[in-house]
Amino acid sequence: MTQLALIIDLNVCVGCSACMISCKEWNTSGSAGPLVDLNPYGSDPNGTFFNRVQTFEVGTYPNTQTVHFPKSCLHCEEPPCVPVCPTGASYKRPEDGIVLVDYDKCIGCKYCSWACPYGAREFDEERRVMTKCTLCIDRIYDETLPAGERNPACVLACPTNARLFGDVHDPESEVSTLIREQGGYTLMPEWGTRPANHYLPPRRTAHRIHPDQLVRADNPLKKESRLPKPALEEPSLDDVTSW
Repeated sequence: MTQLALIIDLNVCVGCSACMISCKEWNTSGSAGPLVDLNPYGSDPNGTFFNRVQTFEVGTYPNTQTVHFPKSCLHCEEPPCVPVCPTGASYKRPEDGIVLVDYDKCIGCKYCSWACPYGAREFDEERRVMTKCTLCIDRIYDETLPAGERNPACVLACPTNARLFGDVHDPESEVSTLIREQGGYTLMPEWGTRPANHYLPPRRTAHRIHPDQLVRADNPLKKESRLPKPALEEPSLDDVTSW
């Protein structure tokens, strides 16, 4: 079975939140929207987002590191949110493995939210339904778009290519290759949910110094030098300029 998923490279994610904003923009105007914002700038903001970026520090001072951690629905292969839904509103598509919510069936009971160990469900206070990441299903299958644009909005918006999209069940796909070669992992595998989304861990980057970088050169191009000092009899700036 095909299993579409996101692969997030934590080594190059800079926490710019472009994925979060593009997701909000696309899905608000798409089939999943509108995504409500209630009191977005107040002391107790309330809004619906399919993707959120969490930033935190790891390590002990002075050896600390900032980690930016994007998180959305992981489209689990054994999603616990599906069997607990009393109306069948939460379901997993057999053709591509995407987990979705049928808003016409959802009664807003929040059972799926309680069952999800990743906190990936969002309750829309205005429509009183549960919402979640759809992998931009209305975009990835849109044949009117060029093939290169049939990706989730968050993938297209990422300036560092930290997000990739593909079939993790295809061993020859780019995402499967990256998971194998760079130690991709899933969140909390002990829960047995088999998340489809994977993360690529931060990696130490080797510093490569070219030999000529070891030789100090104050002015290698010889394009800058101290200006010649004018003679006393030469006119000054005040003599030739009208202020």
